Amino acid sequence: QNKLEFKFSLNGLDNERGFAQNHQLTLKPVKGRMISPIIVFGVADTLAVNEQTEYLNDDVELTLRVDMRQVLKEFKEKNYFELFNSEKFLAKDFAGVFVAGNISPLSWDFQTLGTKKQFQLKDENNDGIYEIKLLIKKDISASDEDKLSTQWKLTKDISSYPQLQSSSVLLDALYNQAIEEMLLDIREDGAFMAGEKWPGVWTRDISYSIHLAFAIINPDAAKTSLLAKIKNGKIIQDTGTGGAWPVSSDRMTWALAAWEIYKVTGDKDWLRKSFSIIKNSALADLETVRDKQTGLFNGESSFLDWREQTYPLWMDPNDIYKSKNLGTNAVHFQTYNILAAMVSELDEDVSGLDEYVSELDEDDSELDEDAFKLEEDASRFISAAEGIQEGMNKLMWIPEKKYFGQYLYGRNYQSLSPKSEALGEALSVLFEIPDSKRQKEIVANTPVTKFGIPCVYPQTPNIPPYHNDAVWAFVQAYWTMASAKVKNEKSVEHGLASIYRAAALFLSNKENFVATSGDYVGTQINSNRQLWSVAGNLAMTYRVFFGMQFEPDKLIFTPFIPKNFSGVRALSNFKYRNSVLTISVKGFGDGIKTFKLDGKVLKDNFIQTSLEGKHTIEIVMSGKTAKSKFNLVKNEYAPETPKIKLTNGQLSWERIPGAVQYIVYKNGEKFASTKKNIFTCSQKYSLEAYQVKTIDKNSVASFLSEPVTVRREEKIIEMEDYVSTYENKYPNYSGKGYAKIEKHHSDITFPFTTEKEGLYTIDYRYANGNGPINTDNKCAIRSLMVDTQFAGAIVMPQFGENSWNVFNFSNSVQVYLTKGEHTFTLTFRNSDDNMNGEINGALLDYARIRLLK
Repeated sequence: QNKLEFKFSLNGLDNERGFAQNHQLTLKPVKGRMISPIIVFGVADTLAVNEQTEYLNDDVELTLRVDMRQVLKEFKEKNYFELFNSEKFLAKDFAGVFVAGNISPLSWDFQTLGTKKQFQLKDENNDGIYEIKLLIKKDISASDEDKLSTQWKLTKDISSYPQLQSSSVLLDALYNQAIEEMLLDIREDGAFMAGEKWPGVWTRDISYSIHLAFAIINPDAAKTSLLAKIKNGKIIQDTGTGGAWPVSSDRMTWALAAWEIYKVTGDKDWLRKSFSIIKNSALADLETVRDKQTGLFNGESSFLDWREQTYPLWMDPNDIYKSKNLGTNAVHFQTYNILAAMVSELDEDVSGLDEYVSELDEDDSELDEDAFKLEEDASRFISAAEGIQEGMNKLMWIPEKKYFGQYLYGRNYQSLSPKSEALGEALSVLFEIPDSKRQKEIVANTPVTKFGIPCVYPQTPNIPPYHNDAVWAFVQAYWTMASAKVKNEKSVEHGLASIYRAAALFLSNKENFVATSGDYVGTQINSNRQLWSVAGNLAMTYRVFFGMQFEPDKLIFTPFIPKNFSGVRALSNFKYRNSVLTISVKGFGDGIKTFKLDGKVLKDNFIQTSLEGKHTIEIVMSGKTAKSKFNLVKNEYAPETPKIKLTNGQLSWERIPGAVQYIVYKNGEKFASTKKNIFTCSQKYSLEAYQVKTIDKNSVASFLSEPVTVRREEKIIEMEDYVSTYENKYPNYSGKGYAKIEKHHSDITFPFTTEKEGLYTIDYRYANGNGPINTDNKCAIRSLMVDTQFAGAIVMPQFGENSWNVFNFSNSVQVYLTKGEHTFTLTFRNSDDNMNGEINGALLDYARIRLLK
């Protein structure tokens, strides 16, 4: 195509301008060549590109030029360049300027851009103008490495894995392709890589993949992969928003995978080892991630970790930490059920538990002191799971839509985003978080588009496809499994078609594709043989067509065969414990007519773990399916989110295109509606928060705006007044300076006297320049003690590499105070250990205490 979007980059990072704030250029070559205007680094284009997108008639040799003179000048004068987000990019760290973009050979892969010298611009004559020549081909709209193959042939020996033979040659071939791609995704060290472009091992990628399929057919590689994600006896949360855990908190997907391996293999050593690891991680989550008021767990949406894709742009890492996502809470719910089930298994055989205590970090003694009091553990785990279940059903269910909302978000007051979130909806059904009636309602009513179920619905405007406006194969797999669980034939059929269409058309199990077009070209990043997509494909065979459900003491079969997929399918060389099975399923239906083991009819549709040797299972389906429907919709975009301001007690905002109404929220609840773009506030409490959302002609709502607060009373406590030494090296602090805290520092305690009893909120103004806002693992964490009692975690995410002059507020903690004197202490406990393990610090400016009511 002829419309190029691109962005320059220092050292290969996404740091020129804000998210989706790209340069645009219409390609109009003369004799096959074109030279761009000189674009000043970090400066927006002055003219918008309005020409209609067309396809190129010829290849183009494009010279892109960027003016780096201001950057180099600041490097020389100040030893740093201040980026768009106030981060300081140090001169000594500068390794080059790169370019990313939407047309081949460019891509938006900022994670590996800095290693690709072919995208690095050069200044050959030292005039500060950097240039690069790119060859843009007329007939390729995807990147070169993503170019589609025209055929697929099996090249690996897959004979040691289960063999599928069915009435469909196509489905058999896609199964074989998935087995081969699994083998190609195994690294030299025996662990799974995330995909062709991603040689690393990521906790959530491998965990979902193992849970879907690989625990069944490759438990050894699954174990190796999971153990690669352990540090100091706890599960690693991969680098992410604000410095990883606890802003991102879905590392407990590891528990889903570990438990599945045990159910498949019956390996008691693995059970003991994984129990210790999961429990240590879960105990830290109970202290740092759980919200005691709601029973729900804080943290970023599971796998939806590119924050601009699924969160309003005003939400920073602190806001994301305080949010409560559907899918992430489903994972935590199942984790505590798994721990309780593990206790039940261990209660029968506690021998050998002590040998694993020594593998845990000595610093974790606080978490571990009762690690193996199994009876007490079980009660605690069940209670945590019940709290999540109650919170989800009470606070996240949308009665009029008949599915769960995306997440609770806000600051001191939270509201439910009414968007659907596909992975969370699916997991809530599979884990039986709502009752059976609601499970069926979720599958029947959650919006699905013609090419599959989008990650979220509706879509966010002006955000390119990746999680937004996209279908992800592994999410589609979970959705199809959930549809089979509630016996919704129409939804299962559509889900199978979505997965098989993409795998057959692209001749690989791509990670994602655009929901609107069904094409893998157009999403921000993609890859062949993406691990969880491969696993999702295989899960359709094992989990849906053969209906395998593994339990510690048996393997249950509940096949689901839509009528349009009727036929005979056989799975041979299927290894289960000490047996090798040949399994056949004949016909169609949502129930079993006959179940035979070695020719003998059984009344139950399962086999015991004690089965040994070679055996044959024959299943004949009922030939019946219940009447079903699902919510097939046009892919819809929500209106834009308002940006509101408060002046003299009056809210105002710019009119939003397409808006027919604005809804005003006060303290997290709907308060008023108006067609105007102004609203006069009232005040009842000492702290009130107002937000506005847009409603369009189709009754589709935007996100709520950033809260603005009406307040009359707040107390500021300067931290430098309560430490022996303080600093004032970096600007923008309040008072005389700030207190520097590191992992091993003294507590900071201050007294506070309340004039009246009530609910108060406390947060801290801080700076954390230990890493960028979107990655790394140095989120600072402390425990807030009020009158010696633990009140909650204070989380201080990173806000930019070396951005020590950028002060923000931490999350807030609510505490009920009686009238009189109180003591607040900020301290470090073992549950505050972050993913880095060593660097866990920030600059503390002041504490802010406000009366809520």
